[in-house]
Amino acid sequence: MRFDKINLRRPATAADLLALAVLVALAVIAVLTFDDYGLGWDDYAHSHYGELLYSYYSSGLVDKRAFAFSNLFYYGGGFDLAASVLDRFTTTDLFESRRLMGAVVGLLGLFVVWRLARRIAGPIAGVSALILLAITPLYWGHMFINAKDTPFAVAMIFLLYTLVRAFDEYPRPKPLTIILFGLALGLLIGTRLIGGIAILFAGTALLVLLLAEARTLGFLPASKRAATLVGSLALSLPLAYVVMALVWPYAVQAPLNPFKAFAYYSNFWEKPWKELYDGMLISIPQMPRSYLPKLCLLKIPEIVGAFAIAGAAGSLVAIIRGIGTPAKRAALALLVAAALFPILLAIITRPVLYNGIRHFLFVVPPMAVLAGVASAWLFEKLNAYRRPAALAALAVFTLSIGITIADMVRIHPYQYALFNRVAGGVQGAADRYMIDYWALGFKEASETLLERIEEQKLVKPANRKWKVAVCGPAAVVGLELGKDFEATNDSRGADFAVSLGTFYCAELFAPIINEVRRDGVVFARVYDIRRSSFVSTYIPEPSDWDQVTSQSGVHTFWK
Repeated sequence: MRFDKINLRRPATAADLLALAVLVALAVIAVLTFDDYGLGWDDYAHSHYGELLYSYYSSGLVDKRAFAFSNLFYYGGGFDLAASVLDRFTTTDLFESRRLMGAVVGLLGLFVVWRLARRIAGPIAGVSALILLAITPLYWGHMFINAKDTPFAVAMIFLLYTLVRAFDEYPRPKPLTIILFGLALGLLIGTRLIGGIAILFAGTALLVLLLAEARTLGFLPASKRAATLVGSLALSLPLAYVVMALVWPYAVQAPLNPFKAFAYYSNFWEKPWKELYDGMLISIPQMPRSYLPKLCLLKIPEIVGAFAIAGAAGSLVAIIRGIGTPAKRAALALLVAAALFPILLAIITRPVLYNGIRHFLFVVPPMAVLAGVASAWLFEKLNAYRRPAALAALAVFTLSIGITIADMVRIHPYQYALFNRVAGGVQGAADRYMIDYWALGFKEASETLLERIEEQKLVKPANRKWKVAVCGPAAVVGLELGKDFEATNDSRGADFAVSLGTFYCAELFAPIINEVRRDGVVFARVYDIRRSSFVSTYIPEPSDWDQVTSQSGVHTFWK
């Protein structure tokens, strides 16, 4: 693929205008729908962490409760802090503010992907990458609900963008590029310490650039130029440290704190549980090597996956054959490394894997950029061959996007749970893989329960609240239902029950008030158990906020 030859000047203005229109449309959709997304397992804990970080700063760095809260202080809390600040300037409640902040972060990621793809391969690649990432349900769904993985993914693609800028300005990046690099690096490490993996991506790209220049300049001059780039970017390290300290203040409370965080997360700290993979219940430390690549193929829309594979293959061809400028080849190597290295490392090392591929969400934006580059190359070739062929390809591209959008609209607001059509969609994957593993269905289930109580004019029991037994994160249901309800994992004496549709919640022999369904798949159920009884046993929740909810030692109706 001659990526260096992609120069579609005539449609450039139209492509950029289309990209801006897409961004505006996505922003409008996000503003209109952010409140539709429910709370997940981690929301309660992360919201509290954000409030504690806000207290730390508002108290003049005196209130340090955030650094002893659960285990979240080992994570950066920039998103949680930002959501807490946003909440003080909006009329929404804290959890709605968190969804709105998620939309803002996700849209910023889409903007960066557009600019990165455009810088590498032109306006058509930019708008194509933007659209392909926006129609990836895994990204769109998680950007509203995920306080850890989406911000990390956005920080990672931001860092990649700054590195590509530096390669374009090689060997002496401009001051703005150095500042942006420091900002991106601080956000990345401050969001999650594992962001250090970007060294592998950058090192791979710099090696490609060094070897390419060594062929024409000689190894020593090429090495000096590479050292100049590294030295220039190193000037941003003080800024990166300050930014990291702002979003992850625990890291700077003591010199060894980052190492403590690394040691903590080097070992899985929870009691392992089993999750559904390929139709079997498998302990999460024992997930097969196929877990991550297979779920990538089944969760990412076919058109995105196909173009991403083509983009990675074409990039490798360009790198090996020496096609394009050294800077362009380095940029392509950077993207391929960011998209594929984490997957290869997971296959080789077999870490604990669960919750689908949300922990590897950061590989999706670089995949979208590669996909955008490949699609632009294909359009250029077809347009040069015969314009009708290019128009036909554009029609197929648009139709494929439309089909995916229709799937996303139909399953709203559970886009993160969507599987592609190769997997059979949600319905085909329901008995084989985890679907609503973050319990988003509880929002709709709780709203249904409230509506039913109001419709039937049910009277709250005297001298107590309605008691709701929950198979799943009880605090989420309690927040959705309000002050007249006690949501608990203890089933004894409960009036209603709310359970996830997943395999680890038992189906009760009790009247069903409502089932939250999409494409025939149950996401949550609501039961009336005022006249029912069932045997219950306790199984600890696989969550990290028991310290907040104090739920240990109670009865549940988990299987």
